[in-house]
Amino acid sequence: MRALLLAGGFGLIGTLLGTRWAISILVRKGYGQPIRDDGPTTHHTKRGTPTMGGLVVIIAVLFAYLAAKLLLRDAPSVSALLLLFLFAGLGAVGFLDDYIKISKQRSLGLRTKAKFAGQTSVAAVFGWATLHFPDERGITPASSAISFVREVDWKLPTLLVILWVIIMVAGASNSVNLTDGLDGLAVGSSMMIFGAYTLVGIWQNNQYCVNTPGPRCYNEIRDPLDLAVVTAALTGACFGFLWWNASPARIIMGDTGSLSLGGAMAGLAILTRTELLLVIFGGLFAVITMSVILQVGYFKLTKGKRLFRMAPLQHHFELLGWAEVTIVIRFWIICGICVATGLGLFYAEWVLGV
Repeated sequence: MRALLLAGGFGLIGTLLGTRWAISILVRKGYGQPIRDDGPTTHHTKRGTPTMGGLVVIIAVLFAYLAAKLLLRDAPSVSALLLLFLFAGLGAVGFLDDYIKISKQRSLGLRTKAKFAGQTSVAAVFGWATLHFPDERGITPASSAISFVREVDWKLPTLLVILWVIIMVAGASNSVNLTDGLDGLAVGSSMMIFGAYTLVGIWQNNQYCVNTPGPRCYNEIRDPLDLAVVTAALTGACFGFLWWNASPARIIMGDTGSLSLGGAMAGLAILTRTELLLVIFGGLFAVITMSVILQVGYFKLTKGKRLFRMAPLQHHFELLGWAEVTIVIRFWIICGICVATGLGLFYAEWVLGV
């Protein structure tokens, strides 16, 4: 439990102090955010705001986890290291995207195919690795079975498992990326989800069959407490970054942050055997992503008509005249409801045994 407090504290301090230092460096180098000309006109005031702030979050999380482990002289687990690989790997893809944007001063960075190839490569390596490195009981970090709050009875071939991991990672990372359009919206919502996964990890560890045998104990989970240490670092880092990213944002986390945070969510769902529960935890992200899919589909079917004034969904409400802060707070409330519902379902399964 001390590792959780240390990781969360280091993550918070790392972004709270480190982001201020990063802002001054990014401003001095002129690394400002390009803004879409077809977006809401209120966003034009954000042109030039320092971007790539997600790099601070990544460094803070890595430092927080490793510092907590070193201070307590505890060896890192394979599950946590794989999760951090996915987190940092997707951050590297996002960093390339952000760097191209600011160097060429355009709102589009990596080409879609190149960006997806980067996400796919990192996810495929992660998916393959999670099916290896068994512990003394023969349990690997991930499973070949699909899960909701626990594994189902049937399992998938290895190739399909890796494909499923790629779909989850790409879906989650792109969902957070689409949500990151208003100050504080994506990082504040991510903070709630990582907080929830911290509770999931603690509960799974407390009810771990190795420690607490019983009919409803968790036998198939690998390293639940160490995963909770990573999520504590993520929660603290998001909390500290929100200080600078809240409206009016002094810095934008960019694709560097959104892809890495989304990938971490998918990785946590896979490693904690709560894959489909992520859809409920991340209900806000799912709705925003669906708004883009519906908008594109409706536009093509009706040959030019729009279902929303603009997609993603948060920009639709901006064009309706809602203030940015109002949208963010209300969307945070929706995210909080989704997270509370997910935690309720997770706990209900354990209590009721359904």
